[in-house]
Amino acid sequence: MTQIRLTNTRTRRKEEFVPIDPANVRLYLCGPTVYDRAHLGNARPVLVFDLLVRLLRHEYGDRAVTYVRNFTDVDDKINAEAQRRRAAGSDLSLEALIAERTEETIGWYHADMDALGAARPDHEPRATAYVGQMIAMTADLIAKGHAYEAEGHVLFDVRSFPDYGTLSGRSVDDMIAGARVEVAPFKRDPMDFVLWKPSSDDLPGWDSPWGRGRPGWHIECSAMSAALLGPHFDIHGGGIDLQFPHHENEIAQSCCAHPGAGFANVWLHNEMLQVEGKKMSKSLGNFFTVRDLLDRGVPGEVIRFVMLSTHYRKPMDWTEAKAQEAEAVLRRWHGLVAGIEPATSPAPALIEALADDLNAAGAIAALHDLAGRGDAETLLASARMLGLLLPGMGDWTQADAGAAGQIEALLAARLAARQARDFARADAIRDGFAAAGVEVKDTAKGPEWSLAAGFDPARLADLARTHGT
Repeated sequence: MTQIRLTNTRTRRKEEFVPIDPANVRLYLCGPTVYDRAHLGNARPVLVFDLLVRLLRHEYGDRAVTYVRNFTDVDDKINAEAQRRRAAGSDLSLEALIAERTEETIGWYHADMDALGAARPDHEPRATAYVGQMIAMTADLIAKGHAYEAEGHVLFDVRSFPDYGTLSGRSVDDMIAGARVEVAPFKRDPMDFVLWKPSSDDLPGWDSPWGRGRPGWHIECSAMSAALLGPHFDIHGGGIDLQFPHHENEIAQSCCAHPGAGFANVWLHNEMLQVEGKKMSKSLGNFFTVRDLLDRGVPGEVIRFVMLSTHYRKPMDWTEAKAQEAEAVLRRWHGLVAGIEPATSPAPALIEALADDLNAAGAIAALHDLAGRGDAETLLASARMLGLLLPGMGDWTQADAGAAGQIEALLAARLAARQARDFARADAIRDGFAAAGVEVKDTAKGPEWSLAAGFDPARLADLARTHGT
C-alpha cells in the first residue's frame, strides 16, 4: 500500500494519512447552496475531492470509503427567489416554490458535475431533512453552557471554546479587530454566531424550543456530518473561503457537542480560481458557470483536465489557451487508446504522484510519459484513475474516428502531388489541414498528424471532397 500524505490546514504541514478505521475511511465536503447554477469555482473542490476519493478507494477498497457532500437547501437567497416567483404571479405556496427551486437547482448541479466526470458521493444530505438533528445539537450546546438564547435567537458562545481560531490561526480578539461581523445588541460577544434564528410568517420555519425558526448555516454541516459519519471522522474540506468562519465555527460547535471526539482529523482546503489571471467576478465580465462553458462547446473532460493541471493548494487560472491545449492533448490520447482494454492497474508513478498531497499535475506528467512511450493500455488505466478517458466522456471526439481515414487519404494525395511536382495542390492540402485544425509534422519516418483544439470535421470533409479522396 502506498503511503498517502496530505497537507492538513489545521496543522499547516504535510502529514502521513492514517485513517481512524481502514475499513471505513470517512470524508465530508461542504456542498453547494442550491439557489443557482454552479460557477466554475464551485467545481474545484468537487474535482479535488473526487480525485481524493478515487485515490482512497484504490488504496483501501471501493467499499471502505464513505463520502458525504451536502446540499444547503434552506437559505436567504433561496427564500428570496421563491418570494420573487410568488410576486411574479405563481399561485404555489412559499414552501412549494422553495422546493421547486431547490429541485431544479440540484438537477442542474448533478448534470454539470456529471459532465465533469465527478462521481456522486455515497450520501448527499439536504439540510431540510436534518433540522431535527440541528435542533437537538443546539439544545445540547445550550445545556453544556456553550450556547445561549437571546430574543428568539440561539447563539454559540465563542469564548466558551478556548481553541476557537486554531484552524485559521487567529485569536478571537484579532478576528474582532480585522473581520466584518454582525454586531447585534443581543450578542454577548461580537464573534458569537447564530445556531438558530426566528422566521417570520412569510419565511420557511420549523417549530423549536425557541419558537418557530430556521437553523444557522454552520450548524447544518455539523449535524449532517455527525449523523452520517459520526462525531469523529477522517477528512473534512472545501474551498479556502470556507476556512473562516464556516469551518472554524463547525469545529467549535462540533467539539463542544461531542467533547473528546475530535471532529475531523484532516482539513483539506483548495485555493481559489482566477480567469485569465484575474479574480472571477461579474463586475469584470469574466464570471461564468460550468454550464456556460459546456454550452459553448467546451467538453467537460477538457474542463476537468485544465482544473486538475494546477495543484489544489495553488490558485487555479482558467485560460482559453489552457483549454485549447487540453483539448489537443485529450484528442491525441483518445486516439491512442481507441479500441483497447485498459491495463489491470494504473502506473505506479501516477499513484505515487497522487499520494504526494494529490499532485495531479505530476500524475498528468506520468500520463504524458506513457503516451510518449506508446503504452496505451497503462495510459488508459492511469487516465481513468484521474477521471479522464472514462467511457462516454470522449463522445466529443467521435468525429475524430472518421477523420483518420480522410487525413491518411489526403496525406497520400499530397505525396502524389509532390511527386508530380503539383506544388499548388500540395500546398492547398497543407493549408486545408491547418484551416481544419489538423497538425501535420513531416519526419524521417513519414508524416505524423494530430487533431488540434478547434478541429473542424466539416472543413476536413470539404478538403477531402475538393481533392477527390
